[in-house]
Amino acid sequence: MTKLVAERMAATLEGDFVVFLIGMRINRPLKFWKWGPVATAMPRMLTELGKSPELGLLHARTFFGFPNIFVIQYWRSFEALHAYATDKTLAHLPAWKAFNRAIASNGDVGIWHETYLIKDGQHESIYNNMPRWGLAMAGELAPAQGRRRSAKGRLGRSEGDDDPSKDSAHS
Repeated sequence: MTKLVAERMAATLEGDFVVFLIGMRINRPLKFWKWGPVATAMPRMLTELGKSPELGLLHARTFFGFPNIFVIQYWRSFEALHAYATDKTLAHLPAWKAFNRAIASNGDVGIWHETYLIKDGQHESIYNNMPRWGLAMAGELAPAQGRRRSAKGRLGRSEGDDDPSKDSAHS
């Protein structure tokens, strides 16, 4: 079992970073020869990225929920993400081209992605009775004390003493 951290914690990650969501949707399940290559391309890319941290991927987690598969990725920068996506010598660009040749817009498999550029200090998180998760996997965990006690505090907009869920006698 994954080790739970039985206290309120917040993720810290210094500097700008990117949250990249990418996924696929199996629209025609019986056409496994169409969606199979798409579904197996991402694990190959994540393995490649895991072996080369200098490419900029900080952390990735895959989720399965038929008919959807999606991955949350944390990147050091948009430049690193874009460089990986367009490098002819790495796994992504050949997979992208193969998708366009085999499927394009025929409806068999849907693909999507969303990119969020996060400026330094413009994120907040809280974890309680959780294993290390999400942004904390890309960065570090820190006790949610002092300024980190409240969402506004974690964003630098208060001293952290404005958490409405806490009784003032116990803050």
